[in-house]
Amino acid sequence: MKYRFLIALLLLAASPALAIETEAKQAIVLDDGTNTVLFGKNEDEKMHPSSMSKLMTVYIVFSRLKEGSLKLTDEMPVSEKAWRTQGSKTFVELGARIPLQDLLEGIIIQSGNDACVVVAEALAGSEDAFAGQMNDMARKLGMSNSHFANATGLPNDEHLMSARDLSILAHHIIHDFPEYYHYFSQKDFVYHGIKQGNRNLLLYKDSGVDGLKTGHTDAGGFGMVASSKNKDGRRILVVVNGLGSEKERAEEAEHLLDFGFRDFDNVTLLHKGDVIEKADVWFGAQPQVALTAADDLVLTLPKTGRDKIRFTLNYEGPIPAPVQAGDHVADLTVETQGAPPQKVPLVAGESVDQLHGFARMMRTVKYYTSGQ
Repeated sequence: MKYRFLIALLLLAASPALAIETEAKQAIVLDDGTNTVLFGKNEDEKMHPSSMSKLMTVYIVFSRLKEGSLKLTDEMPVSEKAWRTQGSKTFVELGARIPLQDLLEGIIIQSGNDACVVVAEALAGSEDAFAGQMNDMARKLGMSNSHFANATGLPNDEHLMSARDLSILAHHIIHDFPEYYHYFSQKDFVYHGIKQGNRNLLLYKDSGVDGLKTGHTDAGGFGMVASSKNKDGRRILVVVNGLGSEKERAEEAEHLLDFGFRDFDNVTLLHKGDVIEKADVWFGAQPQVALTAADDLVLTLPKTGRDKIRFTLNYEGPIPAPVQAGDHVADLTVETQGAPPQKVPLVAGESVDQLHGFARMMRTVKYYTSGQ
């Protein structure tokens, strides 16, 4: 039998919807810790991501480094195609063999299109084949509004991403490869005798911004994927695109980052191990088992007030014995106004052995004679 209990309704002071505006054509603000969207504007619209799409090129390189099939000291050859690639450049030399470390810094800091092509050809044989790997990875990461036609983000009518997909990709880079994330906060890089600065203007301010990537094409306008962490360790991700200048994209990204930190905070509603309810156990040595939170439950909520929060407990019961401590036995659904429901797994707080023999027979007799 499936049990569904409304176990709590938390009523807090109602507040008007928070208002924020941006000149960006597409934008999203995300609390990275709780994966809560705080603001969106055309966030699922397919757009020209320009050099922000280089984040996927970098993600694939990081993946290969982590699995051990690549090393930062590996040298990669520069083809004529790579050497001739236009737009922002690392200024790789035709016929040279360049360490991956230099190519990565050229891609992340200088946004070098030529360095992207070198990496793509080295890892997949051709840039087209590498774009296929980018599309495969996008599907694995759940990026449903992205299609890659090249490794650079140079204009192509079929090379498209959404602001939400860029935020998904940024989140994975930060959490999947913390050992390499420092590259995104590096302010400049010298290669081939040429010093170039990072185009992310927010890196030069004492604002907690530590990445990730800018982009610009005539088709896409000026865009940025920005990430900032405050002194409490809370991280906000922002994506903006379709703006008119380098200065404007920095100002709009900073404006939205400030909004995320200023108007919201994270509230811990449950701690790992908290007992939510007790559930009946079928033929258990104990009649009930505690349902406990598998992890802390943290919600991102407006600071100026709280909406209604609704908790609903779902499980198939009675739960058959034996039960092992830590088994996933129930789910707690948390609903807040203006946000998608969150399903929180609940686990058994202790082990419950199964009854056998005479004790089981007596429990059966008691069950049927009690009119249940």
